[in-house]
Amino acid sequence: MAEDSEIVRLFARHDEAAVDAAKQKYGEYLGGVARGILHDARDAEECVNDALLAAWEQIPAAPPANLKAYLKTLTRNICVSRVRSNSALKRKAQQDAEPLDELEELLDGGDVAEQVEAAELAAAISQFLRGRKADERNVFIRRYWFGDSVDDIAKRFGLGQSKVKMTLKRTRDRLRDALRKAGHIT
Repeated sequence: MAEDSEIVRLFARHDEAAVDAAKQKYGEYLGGVARGILHDARDAEECVNDALLAAWEQIPAAPPANLKAYLKTLTRNICVSRVRSNSALKRKAQQDAEPLDELEELLDGGDVAEQVEAAELAAAISQFLRGRKADERNVFIRRYWFGDSVDDIAKRFGLGQSKVKMTLKRTRDRLRDALRKAGHIT
C-alpha cells in the first residue's frame, strides 16, 4: 500500500493512480464515514468518489499535511451537503441532519458547515472539547462529527439514551457558554 506522501505526490502530478491509491488505502474508512452520515450505501459510495475527485482538483494547489484527515473532511462535507440537498425529497435525510440542526440552534441558526470551517471557531470548539472528560467528549464527537444516532451512541458506550441526551444537552450548553465568552456568538 502506498504511503500518504506518495499519494499526495501522485495527486499533485494529476496522476490517475492517485485516486486508485487513495481509494485502496482509505476507501473502506471513508465509506464508513459516509454511510454513518447518509445511511445509504449508494449515496455513500458516490460521496466518497466525489471526495476523491475534490482531492484530485484541490491537492495540487494545497497539499494536505494529513491525507487521511483531509479526505475524511472532504467526504464528511460532501455527505452533509448531500443530506441537506436530499432533505427536501426524503424525510429520513432530514432526520440524519438532526445533529447538525442541534448545533445550528446553538450557533444562532447559522449554517454550521460554513461556521465550523472558520479556523477560529474550529479552534475554539477543539479547545473546548480538549477540556472535557473523555466520555463527554466521545459522546459529543460521535454525535456531531460522525452523525451517530443517540441509540447507537448509547449502545457503543453502554449508556441509557436519556443519559446520552442529557450529556449532549449539557455539553451543548457548556459549548454555547464558552463560545459566547470567547466572543464567537452573541
